[in-house]
Formats: sequence, C-alpha cells, structure tokens
Amino acid sequence: MQQNAGVSGYILLLTVQFVFIVIFGIYTDYDTDLQPKNGTVQAEENFVIPKYPHFQDIHVMIFIGFGFLMTFLKRYGYSATGLNLFVAALCIQWAILMRGFFEMEHRTIRLSLANIIGADIAAASVLISMGALLGRITPIQLLIMGLIEIVLFASNEFLQIELMKIVDVGGSITVHAFGAYFGLAVSFILRPTKENAKPGELESASYTSDIFAMVGSIFLWIFWPSFNSALVDGPEQERAILHTYLSLAACTVTAIIISALVSKDNKLDMVHVQNSTLAGGVAVGSVVNLMIHPVGALIIGSFAGLISVLGYRYLTPKMFEKGRIADTCGVHNLHGMPAVASALFSAIFAYFATKDAYGDSLYTIFPGMKNSTIDDNEMIIGGFGRSSEKQAAFQLLAILITVCIAIVGGLFTGFVLKSPTFKNLRTHELHKDDIYWETPDHQEYNRDEHLQ
Repeated sequence: MQQNAGVSGYILLLTVQFVFIVIFGIYTDYDTDLQPKNGTVQAEENFVIPKYPHFQDIHVMIFIGFGFLMTFLKRYGYSATGLNLFVAALCIQWAILMRGFFEMEHRTIRLSLANIIGADIAAASVLISMGALLGRITPIQLLIMGLIEIVLFASNEFLQIELMKIVDVGGSITVHAFGAYFGLAVSFILRPTKENAKPGELESASYTSDIFAMVGSIFLWIFWPSFNSALVDGPEQERAILHTYLSLAACTVTAIIISALVSKDNKLDMVHVQNSTLAGGVAVGSVVNLMIHPVGALIIGSFAGLISVLGYRYLTPKMFEKGRIADTCGVHNLHGMPAVASALFSAIFAYFATKDAYGDSLYTIFPGMKNSTIDDNEMIIGGFGRSSEKQAAFQLLAILITVCIAIVGGLFTGFVLKSPTFKNLRTHELHKDDIYWETPDHQEYNRDEHLQ
C-alpha cells in the first residue's frame, strides 16, 4: 500500500488489533462445555461438533463469496478481495466482543463455536454496507465504519431477537436490511457534488472481472442454505435448507428471464445474473423455518428475482441521478428490498400461525407467543403470550425499527467519515487499486487504463 495512505492510519489499525487482544484477555474464556473436567479435557468417543459444517459454509460465503462477488470492477480486484478479508477478520473479533457483552456471565464472555458463527453473520452486515461504498472510501474509513456498525448491529440484534422476540432465523431483518440501509445512508452523506455526480471512469466491469465476480456469486448461491439454517436445529433446520434452496432456484430462473426481457436487445445482463439470482436467499430468510410450504418458497423466490432485476434496471440509476446516492454493488436490490419483502412475508405467516399448524413447536419458533411463567424465585420467565396478530405486528415493527436505526446510524457514521480527520478520495482516485496497493503490473495497469 502506498505511503499516501498515512502512516498514522495504519498505526491506528494496529492499535485496534492490540486493544482487541487486551479485551479478549480480560473478558473472554472457554464455554463451560469446553473446560477441562476432572483435570482432563472431555474426550468422549461420540463427541462431535454438530455446527462445524455450517460454520465452514458460512466462512466460505464471507471470505470467498462476498470477496469475489465484489471483484466485478475492472481495476478494483485487489481491494475487493483484500479489504474484504481485512474487514471480515477485524469485524469478526469485534462482533464476538460486542455480541458477548449482552450475554456476559460474571463479567466473562463464554466462547464456543456458536459465537464464531454469530460473529461471521454479524460481519456479513458490514460487508453488505461495504458493497454500497465499494471503491469510494479508504481502508481507514472502512475500519471506522465497521467498528461503529458492529456496535449498532449487536444492539439492534439483541433488541429484535432477545427483547422483541421476533422471528428472523435467516437474518433478513437484522443482517441484510440493516447492512443495506446503513451502507446507503453512509453513501448518501459521502455523495458527490452535483458537478461530479457522474459514474466514475472505472466504475464498470471487464470480461475477466465479471467472470471472477460470478465465481463469488456461485459460492454464495451454493452455501446460502447453510447461512439461513445455521441458527436452528432438527426439523426447523431441514425446512430452512429446503426452503432456501427452492427459493434460490425459483429466483434464479425468474431473474434470468426478467433480465432478458428488460435489457437492451433482450440480452442477459451479467449484473443481474451475479446478484439478482441470490435475492431469493434474502427474501426467504425471515420465514425460512416457518410452515410456508415448498410452493411458498418458490413464490417468494420468484418475487425476489423480479423486484431485484427491476431495481437494478430502473431504481439504481434513478437513485444516483436524483439523489446522487452511489450504490456500487446494488445492495439495495440484492439485500435491501428483498429483506423488506421478507419481513412482510414473516408478518403474513405469523398472522396465520396456529397451534394446529405447528403443534408444540409453535412456541419454540415464536417464543413471543409463549405464555410467561413464574419460577421458584418468583422470576417471570418465558414469552409474552402474544396472539398471532400481535406477533405479526411485531414483525412489521422490527423491520421499521431496524431500518430507522440503520439509517440514523449510517448518517452519523457518514458525517464522521466526511470530517477533515479522514482522507476522502477524490474523483480520479475512485475504484482504483493502485491508490492503496502495489500492483505488480503497474506500467501495464496504467497503460490499459489510459487506452480505455
């Protein structure tokens, strides 16, 4: 990376990692099940780690799927994959701590594989926001954004899941909607002036970069069922896998057909194929473990493919032309709108949830509908005894609160990043690797750029 990045900025990055080490040393320890017992480590022959395959799949999505999906810019491949690796590695550590602070026992955060899975999912929200700002902010700004966003993400997640008892197994509300609208709010504050409100010279793809991006898309497509099912077990998990797969399949077919219908000369648009084919995984996220039935998953996936392609074709250009809101990766179309749709679907299915349809699992899936009880210490435990109508209202309230927190937090973060304290990229520095990377083909890099 070049010297003009500022030595002080990189010292700040190293300082943050050092602070993480200190906090981990003070506040974290193994979960009880991982502690040695009777002087020896528990080593039963039948001991297994049931969630490890899901962890592996989600890990691939975070570091390969998201990273390569963002390589579509023809001169930003180093940054797309490299900064994705950097941001994810940093935010995973920060997310472990921030999420753990809400679950501390005797001032100690107990760590297990579940914490790592949750941290990976939390990091996804930052990577979604990064997609909206891809090529438009510096690594230091990206760091600050990630640190602020994880604090707000963890707070909102605790509010929605633990306090409001909403249903959002696939994270459409707490992850996708939050990340998308947080990033768009930051982008709004960092928007270019009217004089410079035009697409950057390098804000386009090449034949090769689009192929690399497609690799990331395929990885995300393949492993998305694990992302949506990692937080549940048993029949719920199997339904989640089934529904996600069907939704993705229907979304892919619909998105590709709609792409041909709305594109110039009825030719397929690679942007739609890379991104809109994934929208079904987002749209089904909040209902993925519910009794939506296979046909419901197909309908949701088809609807997601439709609105995502139309968003890329018509809405994203209008957002830039009218509001100067740059959305480099189109996260509003892949994550934002499908997530809002998922929340609406969750309210509909919650409204019709009955004991006859779900049996005893009704109160496991909808903990807010469980009646509260009083234990021996006269402490109130359990749910809130909500009706299905109230649970539906809470699902709608959840997406409203999440979007509001994301937008307000994003606006605040945007003002912080826009302050003179941080370097802001100028127009000719946008979407270029060689601003912060040593490129081995520097002369050829500049020559190709000049020819274009």
